Amino acid sequence: MTDLSKYRNIGIFAHVDAGKTTTTERILKLTGKIHKIGEVHDGAATTDFMVQEQERGITIQSAATTCYWNGHQFNIIDTPGHVDFTIEVYRSLKVLDGGVGVFCGSGGVEPQSETNWRYANDSKVARIIYVNKLDRLGADFYRVVGQIKSVLAAKPLVMVLPIGTESEFVGVVDVLDRKAYIWDDSGLPENFEVKPVPADMVDKVEQYRAELIEMAVEQDDDVMAAYLEGNEPDVPTLKRCIRKGTIALKFFPTYCGSSFKNKGVQQVLDAVVDYLPDPTEVPPQPEIDLEGNETGEFAIVDPEKPFRALAFKIMDDRFGSLTFTRIYSGKITKGDNVLNTFTGKTERIGRMVQMHANDRTMIDSAQAGDIIAIVGMKNVRTGHTLCDPDKPATLEPMVFPAPVISVAIAAKDKANSEKMGVALGKMVAEDPSFHVEVDQESGETILKGMGELHLDIKVDILKRTHGVEATVGEPRVAYRETITKAVSDQYIHKKQTGGSGQYAKIDYTIEPLPAGSGFVFESEVVGGNVPKEFVPAVEKGFKLMLNKGPLVGFPLLDIKVTLTDGGFHPVDSSQMAFETAAKAAYRQTTPKAAPELLEPIMKVDVFVPDANVGDVIGDLNRRRGVINGQEPTPTNVRIKANIPLGEMFGYIGDLRSNTSGRGQFSMEFSHYAPVPRSVLDKVREQVKEREAAKK
Repeated sequence: MTDLSKYRNIGIFAHVDAGKTTTTERILKLTGKIHKIGEVHDGAATTDFMVQEQERGITIQSAATTCYWNGHQFNIIDTPGHVDFTIEVYRSLKVLDGGVGVFCGSGGVEPQSETNWRYANDSKVARIIYVNKLDRLGADFYRVVGQIKSVLAAKPLVMVLPIGTESEFVGVVDVLDRKAYIWDDSGLPENFEVKPVPADMVDKVEQYRAELIEMAVEQDDDVMAAYLEGNEPDVPTLKRCIRKGTIALKFFPTYCGSSFKNKGVQQVLDAVVDYLPDPTEVPPQPEIDLEGNETGEFAIVDPEKPFRALAFKIMDDRFGSLTFTRIYSGKITKGDNVLNTFTGKTERIGRMVQMHANDRTMIDSAQAGDIIAIVGMKNVRTGHTLCDPDKPATLEPMVFPAPVISVAIAAKDKANSEKMGVALGKMVAEDPSFHVEVDQESGETILKGMGELHLDIKVDILKRTHGVEATVGEPRVAYRETITKAVSDQYIHKKQTGGSGQYAKIDYTIEPLPAGSGFVFESEVVGGNVPKEFVPAVEKGFKLMLNKGPLVGFPLLDIKVTLTDGGFHPVDSSQMAFETAAKAAYRQTTPKAAPELLEPIMKVDVFVPDANVGDVIGDLNRRRGVINGQEPTPTNVRIKANIPLGEMFGYIGDLRSNTSGRGQFSMEFSHYAPVPRSVLDKVREQVKEREAAKK
């Protein structure tokens, strides 16, 4: 049986271009997993194996790989940094025990770093921090440490200090053992010398070492008491305290280096072994029942306990469907049957593999703590629990954000249409933030996603990977509707035809709720004026209508319906009659409740050179942007703004022309807000044109 204390399940996450994938490549080289380093900018990185990733130099989907360091097994997931793919980060963090947060030495804490850090906090993942790219112009380790404190409200525990900076960066000083690690110019990670601390850094090292000891000893009362009496703890005791504090999320051991130049990565690997938890040191996953309530039981990381695993990613490749699975308890062997608690069906485990990016190694069994891929599972989706059929239980599922942008897509001919249907089915299974709908009236296929880049890549995969010839429409915004005033009303549904008729009378109030409340239904009927068995039919009728708002026909958000009174007929009343009455009541009353059109507002971060700030702010104002602030960074200015998604299509082109190609931006969904009258008229016009085109 494998020793679980030697396992480390870790993820590498950061903002776009902070060097996550390059760091992963260096780890694989140092651990002997690969013999030739592939570079992101050459399109040759091991974990960026999709054509789209190699061309664009970005990571699109998380990739898993396994390697070994100092007798420990690392299961590593390299995650994307681009905001359109944060779903990959979220679901990876959900199944990991520890993480390495990579920050750019010159860019510092960037917008996506904040989002990923928030996800890691939500998932209670222990982390170490690695400040990368210290060889770059404008790099400043101490400034980034300051930003981690001020922007992320996190406590960095500085473990190493850089020797030199920018082009003069040659190595690091280990604060704990007071040794300098200096690399030569060969670029080889193993070519370093261990030397005494440079004379000009001795005072600084002692200052940071004193801070480190003070933070570490707080984790152990006995060590703290001895320290206060003047006894400094030895290095093994300090490491034990640092490990305890890291796992408890009290602080984050902080390292620095340059992955591209192969400097400082070994220290990060040692830190993963020394300070990040093994699977048994992480709070166990709570089990829930089929209604979503916690049972009080936990999936204890132990091979002898009943089998519990979470499918966190589906990937389709040339060998079939791969289900990436984190095993929380128990063990699994080829040929076993497992129960999917979501579908209620059992499936037989055929082939199991250990992944190395898109290569694989066949395995016959796996146990608690392992991250593996199962080949050929039919009905499993992201977030489903796999468990022992004799001892069923569900693990906490994943919650994914709703898409904010859509495009219409049409296949060129019947053959491509069939191909497109199969391909989209696979793509939806792989990515829970990607939705496909068919417009019932027009038969149009609508793709929905998290941003323009997200949908661009999906269309590219559809065309190149799956060979589908299709035409793509203009991007559309996912508008919503709501109401702004309460209205009390009555509706009587009477239908008299041959035989028994239909009768239902309802008195009700429709009122607005705060944003994010959803749909709430209450019945205040007393005295049996509406028999109890008909009340659910009224709720169902209203609920079924919410997809079509009264203004333009977009889904209606955040309303409460209260059934106050009503009437029935002993013969002609039925559930169908009350459901029909509720639907007609919705159509009658929502237009009277001052409906409003809502648009998605995006949180936008724009990075521009100092000289172009005025032009860029002027352009953002023209796009109905609200500027929330400006922050100077060493190389440019960061502008924070809230801007309607509808105004952001094609923004990258305008930004490039305003900044001579040097501007960058990222955006993520923030909230919904009411649209101005002019936008409402424009949206109405667009919807009319689409309706006319359908006919």
